[in-house]
Amino acid sequence: MKPITTLALTGALFGFAATESVASSTLKSDDIFALEYAASTQISPDGKKIVYERSSYDIMRDKPKRTLWLYDIAEKAHYPLFADQFNYSQPRWSPDSKKIAFTSNSSGSRQLHVYWLAQDKQAVLTQLPKAIGDITWSPDGQQIAFTMNVAQGKSKFAKSVKLPSKPKGAEWSEPVKIFEKARYQADGRGYLEPAFRHVFVLPANGGTPRQLTKGDFQHRGPLAWSPNNQSIVFSSDQHPDWEYRTTESDLFKVSVTDQSLTQLTDLPGSEYNPTFSKKGDKLAFISRGNAPVPYINNQLTLLSIKNKKLTSLTDDLDRSVADYQWAGKGDFVIQYDDTGKRVLAKVSTRGKVSPLIDDVSGTTLGRPYVSGNFTMANNGTIAYTQGNSQSPADVGYWRKGKTATLTQLNADLLAHRTLGEVHELNYKSEFDGEQIQGWYITPPNFDKSKKYPLLVEIHGGPHLAYGPHFSAELQRYAAQGYVVVYVNYRGSTSYGERFALLLDGKYSSKEDFADHNSAVDALIAKGFIDEKNLFIAGGSAGGIATAYAIGLTDRFNAAAITKPVINWISKVLTADSYLGQIRNQFPGLPWENLAHYWQRSPLSLVGNVTTPSLIMTGELDRRTPMSESEQFYQALKLRKVDTVLVRVPGAPHGIAGRPSRMISKIEHTIAWFEMYKK
Repeated sequence: MKPITTLALTGALFGFAATESVASSTLKSDDIFALEYAASTQISPDGKKIVYERSSYDIMRDKPKRTLWLYDIAEKAHYPLFADQFNYSQPRWSPDSKKIAFTSNSSGSRQLHVYWLAQDKQAVLTQLPKAIGDITWSPDGQQIAFTMNVAQGKSKFAKSVKLPSKPKGAEWSEPVKIFEKARYQADGRGYLEPAFRHVFVLPANGGTPRQLTKGDFQHRGPLAWSPNNQSIVFSSDQHPDWEYRTTESDLFKVSVTDQSLTQLTDLPGSEYNPTFSKKGDKLAFISRGNAPVPYINNQLTLLSIKNKKLTSLTDDLDRSVADYQWAGKGDFVIQYDDTGKRVLAKVSTRGKVSPLIDDVSGTTLGRPYVSGNFTMANNGTIAYTQGNSQSPADVGYWRKGKTATLTQLNADLLAHRTLGEVHELNYKSEFDGEQIQGWYITPPNFDKSKKYPLLVEIHGGPHLAYGPHFSAELQRYAAQGYVVVYVNYRGSTSYGERFALLLDGKYSSKEDFADHNSAVDALIAKGFIDEKNLFIAGGSAGGIATAYAIGLTDRFNAAAITKPVINWISKVLTADSYLGQIRNQFPGLPWENLAHYWQRSPLSLVGNVTTPSLIMTGELDRRTPMSESEQFYQALKLRKVDTVLVRVPGAPHGIAGRPSRMISKIEHTIAWFEMYKK
């Protein structure tokens, strides 16, 4: 396979374009089809190569496309491993760095494959009925573990129903569907077939997968092999009421030989993502408490196998640990979000935190969410998704304190586009003086002596975070001449537990509205905002906040409300998230706390609304069902407020999952706002 050489950059991503002429144009809608980003960067254990998912869009099929590429660090060579019409994902190196396991649909369905680098050969190892996840090599490289759903089969009640046989050739209606589980639906998956996730193992050179776990429980990864290759650790809640215990899970060890099960942890809350030390004397994992609140920091915890002693290594870090790897000598490299950025830091066994990298970014194309991943080789070098406000993720490389950018996936497009510039914004909320951080994008070729319309864009979650990251959606608004402001309002992550819990019991409310309203005032004070042209938009939690805001103020010319909750009473009893949401975000059940649910609902303020409103939701959305949008649409129509309902066929809550849908969302919003410009 002939290598494609690339330039290893150590400066800004597009530093190579310094002598180029000014970019030819601003970002257009169809440019979205051409955007790419690196994901799932996996550095080989010997630190010599990096395999990664190259994510792009297939314009003919209107779907995301994932191929596998490899970067040879010593040769500075960039190889396509699998870059054809099929999709490839979950690449995982063997311990000897000679093979890569991955999943692909190239055999007709998504199966487990192994690729031998030196021989340039691959094999399909499985023919399984369901998709697999949590691919994990055994330390000796002889076996591969994974997880897969196993159907439960008919229940006692379903078996007891006696129906007549259909005559030959008769055309009867489809059989009824029976649901008995507390969780019977999931956004993006529809109604769920009763199934339980189990741990499997198979020989790395092919063979028959063998199920190791049993029982009607969910056995979840990531998985951890013991150093002696004899057992696998996973996370599960094996309490009889596990369906209702959404914040509980413990670590269990299953023997590969006799399938015996041993429980390793029993802490309040969840324990997951285990990994053994090289000697096998310690087990690290991530833990989270079970307090009935919407946000709790994840901790990196260490278990001594010999004496069962537990040690939290991140008690003094008021941030949530999302991922980690052993770094040698008992130390770790951890990943967490801090003030709108995803960062990597070294943590000692005494809890000392030493920052390493702060530009992990770029694996979401639509909106500027904090995102990204990393992996680390045995020699301490790190591969990660490296992005910034002007580009989605490339393959980043860290070694001994120095970083490099190894790819230029979007140089062919973005080097010839003038993007809006992203600026940091810090101000105090008018509600209580709380310090709020945000960012605003100025239009390409910005002239501070002119006046521009302002668009407030509100993130979802609400316990998520925006940051100075690339956003095709917000850059399109900027290209249309809008100054776009987005902030990490109270409740956002990456600012610690106290800040995240400021929205506990107040989602949505005058408090988070004040955070956004104050951002408008802060931008107006800069002198380049046209006060007669103010607009507001948001999706999911941002859609709720937008709908709530226009019930409190009429200062916005128009609103774009995407996939909102309008009535919390109906939402928690029809959506897929009710089991955890009721417990963690409300004081009790809806019929016992009607006033609280109603006060949080934008529908309670609909009598105040005069703002023209576009409402957009996917027809298959089970997180914020279409019925929520329909309630608001009909209420506004009854009040004769200008409004339009945009239904997106086939779309779940991730309304922009296909490129044409992302474009449609953006362009409908722009067209709606243009109608109400003064």
